[in-house]
Amino acid sequence: MTAETRRGTPADTSGLERGAEVSRGTADPETDERLPKRAKLIIGLLLASAFVVILNETIMGVALPSLIRDLGITASTAQWLTTAYLLTMAIIIPTTGQVLQRFGTKSVFIAAMTLFTLGTLIAAVAPGFPVLLAGRVVQASGTALMIPLLMTTVLTFVPASRRGRMMGLISIVIAVAPAVGPTISGLILNSLSWRWLFIVVLPIALVALVLGSLLITDIAETRKTRFDVLSILLAAVGFGGLIFGLSSLGEAAGGEAHLPPVVPVAVGVLALVAFVLRSFSLQKQDRALMDLRPFRTRAFTISTLLVIVSMATLFGSLILLPIYLQDVLGLDTLQTGLTLLPGGVAMGVAAPIVGRLFDRFGPRPLVTPGAVLLSASLWGLTTVDERTDVALVIGIHVALNIGLGFMLTPLLTSALGSLPKNLYSHGSAIVNTLQQVGGAAGTALFITLMTTGTVAATAGGSDATAAQVAGVHTAFIWGACISIIPVLLSLLVRRPTGIDRSDMPAH
Repeated sequence: MTAETRRGTPADTSGLERGAEVSRGTADPETDERLPKRAKLIIGLLLASAFVVILNETIMGVALPSLIRDLGITASTAQWLTTAYLLTMAIIIPTTGQVLQRFGTKSVFIAAMTLFTLGTLIAAVAPGFPVLLAGRVVQASGTALMIPLLMTTVLTFVPASRRGRMMGLISIVIAVAPAVGPTISGLILNSLSWRWLFIVVLPIALVALVLGSLLITDIAETRKTRFDVLSILLAAVGFGGLIFGLSSLGEAAGGEAHLPPVVPVAVGVLALVAFVLRSFSLQKQDRALMDLRPFRTRAFTISTLLVIVSMATLFGSLILLPIYLQDVLGLDTLQTGLTLLPGGVAMGVAAPIVGRLFDRFGPRPLVTPGAVLLSASLWGLTTVDERTDVALVIGIHVALNIGLGFMLTPLLTSALGSLPKNLYSHGSAIVNTLQQVGGAAGTALFITLMTTGTVAATAGGSDATAAQVAGVHTAFIWGACISIIPVLLSLLVRRPTGIDRSDMPAH
């Protein structure tokens, strides 16, 4: 398809000289170390805004026991406040490759923050679980636009020699924000109701929206593209059905599912097969909703698989640990949040250091030790019970987060940095979609295994606490077994070399 292009008109063209050169192809971001002041400002604002919106993926984790009591719902139902967030993102993110090509940076940012702010307001005033869930869905719609916008902007304007460091900052946003979400939640819930989780965020989101409206300009070319409605529907049914089915496993294990999980999973898989086939047919016309050519790159494929497993582990542990700490060890919300804080801080400290190490040594010397540490930490969590010292839990959680920190930055940089420029937005959409699928799958898997183990122990005559311990043990045993996979895959990770940064042909 012949694309008609239009150039974004920046308010300060002098500050965007290099950005314009990159857009025209007269400057090479691989060799040009300069970064325009306006680009620095925009990336900084995008990083801060993305941290706020992604923080809300897990901010409900510590609140789940309180919500279960206050709203009279089960753990399997309450998990939807996190799962629906990830589900919505998995449905919307596949469209962002074309959205970012068609609309300017400013327009996408304003849309993202408006949706997030509106969703936060709805959740803050929600009278019950259904409206609260609806608010989370609207919030997630904004988050789904923000993450690919941030990644695509960074890939466009940051030279390859500095991408490791910049991806380290993005890793703080993607992984550390969810990791510290439970801590912030615990601090708030110690003295306030769950509504304040949203009331506190609301003014921050409004400030980010106003600042972005005033400061962000369109810093790259856009082009007119046609959205394929059938592809959008197939992606929504495919990713939505898959995650819905996985998330229903927890309810099915507790005997509460209204629909056998195999039905939505099967529908989702069939829809995804149809989506992939249609994407291949539309690629020849350069009209694919999600261009799948990034999977032709070995570094992209392997790194993306490892990111999926990493995010499944992160979100699975983030939803399970608060339940264990409160229901088994008897900690309150503040103590739970503080217990999980060192892990988030450790990942935040490690991410930029890992980014610099990546720029110097490449991915494998970082990813393999990180995968080993992740696996060892999960095996450590299989030993916890009602007598476990909190200090041991903190230590294991810190090690787990450091392991993830050593994996995520190199993997994201290796995956997206291995692509040519014309596939940045689609590569970002693919990685971020599959991150949400991984996160939702991890959440569903850990909750399902915990519920299954708890039900079996209860049927065997165990008391409530012992049954809960058995459920947690079951979940972490399976998680530890799965963690062997990234250890093996990490041996295949290589630094991308000889990548052609010019636009690849459509065929």
